[in-house]
Amino acid sequence: MRITAVEVPTRVLVFGMARADGSIAADELYDVADACGQTDDQVRSCLRRLVSEGLLERDGNGRAATYRTTGLGDDLRLGSLRRHELAYRQDRAGQGWDGRWHLAAFAIPEDRRASRDRLRDRLVDAGGAAIGNGLYVTPHGWEDEVRAIAADLDVASHLTLASTDDLEIGGERRPTELARRLWPVDELAASYRRFVADHEHVPPILEGLRKRHDRIADRDFLPGALAMVVAFQQIFLSDPLLPPELLPRPWPGRAARDLLVTSRRQALRLRAEHERPALFAAFDSLITDGA
Repeated sequence: MRITAVEVPTRVLVFGMARADGSIAADELYDVADACGQTDDQVRSCLRRLVSEGLLERDGNGRAATYRTTGLGDDLRLGSLRRHELAYRQDRAGQGWDGRWHLAAFAIPEDRRASRDRLRDRLVDAGGAAIGNGLYVTPHGWEDEVRAIAADLDVASHLTLASTDDLEIGGERRPTELARRLWPVDELAASYRRFVADHEHVPPILEGLRKRHDRIADRDFLPGALAMVVAFQQIFLSDPLLPPELLPRPWPGRAARDLLVTSRRQALRLRAEHERPALFAAFDSLITDGA
């Protein structure tokens, strides 16, 4: 079944075509987009938006152009890879949290409201949860990241950082219960279980193709790969990636990641056009290197 452009955000496809150095060859992008059922006009429109938003820079014109991620674009692209790396590293270790909570507090004047709102958003993006007005917490050591965010927003003088191994909220001190109170742990678990249920048929199908010595053409491989990654990312981007010690066991997020990696590796081995540009090649390098 073909995957339509409505189901798959074009910008996911664009960033998925970025090489390790952040470059994107327009001719390769248009070919892959076509295999995913997206038109040249859709891709051009998306590229124009990404350039205007300061996420990409263009060198050349048309299909001969090369796009490169800017600093802002790299923050998005590499930030996503770092999150995947953290998730797989925690999965492999199965433990390792030192029991410390890391806090960030701020009191920013009303005339700096825009900066204050952006700081809140970015602390949440970094996996933090609000304890109260202007006070956020995470089990991860995020001090360097938070300092960089505050400096970028020019609010570093309003920032306070602290850590503790004795956190109590509303009379609750048990770490797993604090995690449930602060983050949507149960909702995330349900979403990951739905992902597994929706895609657990994929590895057996791919294994059947392997046994029959069949290959997957790009017009089948690329839309399927893109749709599965998009479905996973919709959950993953809202996941604070809490340490295993704070999560229910077994954690379905790990099963979802294992399913994604297994399916991706199987499909890559069956891909007919091995020499052609790969979608999500950076992710493939991550899982090949030991995820």
